[in-house]
Amino acid sequence: MTFKDHFSKQAADYARFRPRYPREMFEYLGSVAPSRALAWDCATGSGQAALELAEVFDRVIATDASEKQIANAQPHERVEYRVAPAEESGVESGSIDLIMVAQALHWFDLPSFYEEVRRVLKNNGVLAASAYKFFHVTPEIDELVNDRYYDKVVGPFWPPERALVEKFEELPFPLSEIQTPSFEMIAQRNLEHLVGYLRSWSATQRFIAANKRDPLEAIADDLRAAWGDPGQMRKVVWTLIVRVGINAMPKPPKE
Repeated sequence: MTFKDHFSKQAADYARFRPRYPREMFEYLGSVAPSRALAWDCATGSGQAALELAEVFDRVIATDASEKQIANAQPHERVEYRVAPAEESGVESGSIDLIMVAQALHWFDLPSFYEEVRRVLKNNGVLAASAYKFFHVTPEIDELVNDRYYDKVVGPFWPPERALVEKFEELPFPLSEIQTPSFEMIAQRNLEHLVGYLRSWSATQRFIAANKRDPLEAIADDLRAAWGDPGQMRKVVWTLIVRVGINAMPKPPKE
């Protein structure tokens, strides 16, 4: 199984600047799981979702194919970090109450991963996959980042799989889906945090590798002007798309 590694190089920035997921989402997922014994955070990155799962589940196995991402993950007594690809996790069959895939489903070989999902989930176990596209600060900052930078500056450098985030709702899903509440990630960020987040993007790193210069220079002056005092904390909001499916076994026929 090949692994397309778009994040090891900037693993430290990923750990520092990526937003945290809302506690309410994990409490909800715990409420629909058959028990709260064991969760698997697949493609954990530096453990953002794993740490929140550990507040709800007794144990969490958190895997990522990138050794550097795992090396930058924050330890937790109920989280066991492992280096493993999504499609060949090494997790025990029929042992998992909840599989969480946060901002990573688009990177997987979906048919192979969905075979792994069916193998490791308990009866009535849950697969949850989340994604976020753009953030919102102010209309001026949003336009600079979400339109100008995302599309026009680094747009050609997004890996092809990134396009799947744009149609995340349409990706094939292996289990019967249920309707979920709405969730948002909300953070207070200064300008340094925002730039660090943009630098953690795979397209930013691919641009730098190809051009030997920083693509953020293209919007730096305008972004500083739009932000104002660089130390000023602003509210940043990412709307989450959450898809949840239940591994419900068919009922035996009545005799």
